[in-house]
Amino acid sequence: MVILFNTKPSIIACGSVAGPLEKKSVFYSYFDSVVEDERWNQQTNEQGHAMMIQEACNIIMKKANITNNLDIDYFLSGDLVNQMTPTNFAARELAISFIGMFSACATSVSSLIVASLLTELGASKYAIAGSSSQHNSIERQFRYPIDYGGQKPETAQWTVTAAGYALVGKHQPNFPSIVAGTIGKVVDYGEVNPFHMGGAMAPAAFDTIQSHLKKRNQKISDYDVIMTGDLGKIGLKILKAMFAQTGAKQEELEIFRDAGAEFYGEDKSFQSGASGAGCSASVYYSYMEQQLKTGRYKRVLLCATGALLSPLSFQQGESIPCTAHAVEITVE
Repeated sequence: MVILFNTKPSIIACGSVAGPLEKKSVFYSYFDSVVEDERWNQQTNEQGHAMMIQEACNIIMKKANITNNLDIDYFLSGDLVNQMTPTNFAARELAISFIGMFSACATSVSSLIVASLLTELGASKYAIAGSSSQHNSIERQFRYPIDYGGQKPETAQWTVTAAGYALVGKHQPNFPSIVAGTIGKVVDYGEVNPFHMGGAMAPAAFDTIQSHLKKRNQKISDYDVIMTGDLGKIGLKILKAMFAQTGAKQEELEIFRDAGAEFYGEDKSFQSGASGAGCSASVYYSYMEQQLKTGRYKRVLLCATGALLSPLSFQQGESIPCTAHAVEITVE
């Protein structure tokens, strides 16, 4: 389903924060804040996670010269912990009208689409949208406690400790603006391996991007970049192979990039790259925003992917249903 935003809501400001290991990221210089303690000097991972979300939102308000939280109409956010506990507790402290969102790692874009809809309808002057993840808490929940020291296969990805958020408001010239969004379907190719998320999510990304291009009567080459997140290195190869089968040329395939595949560069200790709801969010709402604001890119398609599994579904032997949501952003 493609949604056109006739009023072209703009991204007014962004905030991105990350943990200590994320200093190894190739996007490190674009992050607004990087802390030395994974837990943000809190007693638990989840408490630290909530602090990270709050900091990202506070950075946004400072950039936008907003001094009162009441001037923000909505806070749209989600994470991967059970019942989105860190986000809920951050929302308690922010005291902004809160809409909890869950599209797994695709929440970075699904929240942006909803914020744009609220702006388009005139129901919101300012809305903060984004997502986050914290390595230790997510690894413990979806795989095994990190203290086990279990070995991971080459297809595995590293859950980042990071958060990324955008302030969405009415259209402003020369600001990155959302002109269209595609709500993806749930796609399940039968993958059951939680260490092969890229392979599980690539078909969903393919379906959403192809649908967006078709309904917008566009070509791949109409974009400066089509950036997915977070398929990782292997998932990105699969996505490119799927488009190659449709007749896409090599120069078109070079337009595809992936936040997870690039996050840690060529460091093989991170296997296939990065993942987590904070992966695409921190890249989209730092690096990609800067590329648009500086004029390097004029039109981009951001397609965040999410694996909709849970510890329960995995234990019951279910396959991994996935989704992907996309936003078309331009600068005029």
